[in-house]
Amino acid sequence: MPSLHFHGNGGQCMQVDAIPSVARTLSSRMARWGLVIVGCYVLVALLTPLLIHLGVLPEANTGLANPIYDGPSWQHWCGTDRLGRDVCVRTMAGSGVALKVVLLAVGLALVFGVPLGMISGYLGGAVDRLLVLLMDTLYTLPVLLLSVVLAFLLGKGIPNAAAALCVVYVPQYFRVVRNQTAQVKSELFVEAAESLGAGPIWILRRYLFRNVITSVPVLLTLNAADAVLVLGGLGFLGLGLPETVPEWGGDLNLALAAVPTGVWWTALFPGMAMFILVLGLSFLGEGIEAWVSGGDGRPASN
Repeated sequence: MPSLHFHGNGGQCMQVDAIPSVARTLSSRMARWGLVIVGCYVLVALLTPLLIHLGVLPEANTGLANPIYDGPSWQHWCGTDRLGRDVCVRTMAGSGVALKVVLLAVGLALVFGVPLGMISGYLGGAVDRLLVLLMDTLYTLPVLLLSVVLAFLLGKGIPNAAAALCVVYVPQYFRVVRNQTAQVKSELFVEAAESLGAGPIWILRRYLFRNVITSVPVLLTLNAADAVLVLGGLGFLGLGLPETVPEWGGDLNLALAAVPTGVWWTALFPGMAMFILVLGLSFLGEGIEAWVSGGDGRPASN
């Protein structure tokens, strides 16, 4: 409930906490919806291989016995594609592939970006200037363009796609962590630890890490949402994963030629799956950001 402050000279009241309260409520709702959406995708990603193994669902690449471009029906809920493959099964299987590649890519970016940012911000000097120059160079390149070049050089495959996406997001973690480390290292508790003889590794691990890691979960979810789109773009261009791996971007590429002929289902369901996952990750990231910053949508004071 918003707080009301009454003034005696006229009985007027002013709502001072109404906007922060609305922001907190909206952020919490976004976080809950994002958690539910992402949880549903994780559940689908875990259950789909099991259901295929048990024979409840057909194989994602099996479709020679099915009619091609068959519309949605009770037998094929989302229809079939140009090879007779079940669009629903491929869309469900694509969720597991997308989560696997995105989590691997963002996890690798986290592993490389956070330590480099902490080392650069704490040591300063020539090391800091060299790392900042390198990361700024990578950061200025368009995300999709850099991913396309790396994917072309590395080739197709889940590890290669994850590596291509990893290089894109390392500079973002580096910049955030480096700036926070440069601020925190001037605090009194860090100076006290240095005066007591603590080494750089001990200070980085014991004092700085816990203070600079708070904003990483926000960046993690937002990067994951962006990585889903970039992975879809790579698949659409034919540079993401092999053709035998069900992937939303690749399916959208195959569906492009069929859309003008009225075959809409081969593009609708993979596109909706990608859109809803990105929406859920974005909601989760916005909710975490509001929670980390103090719950009112404004940056927390240092």
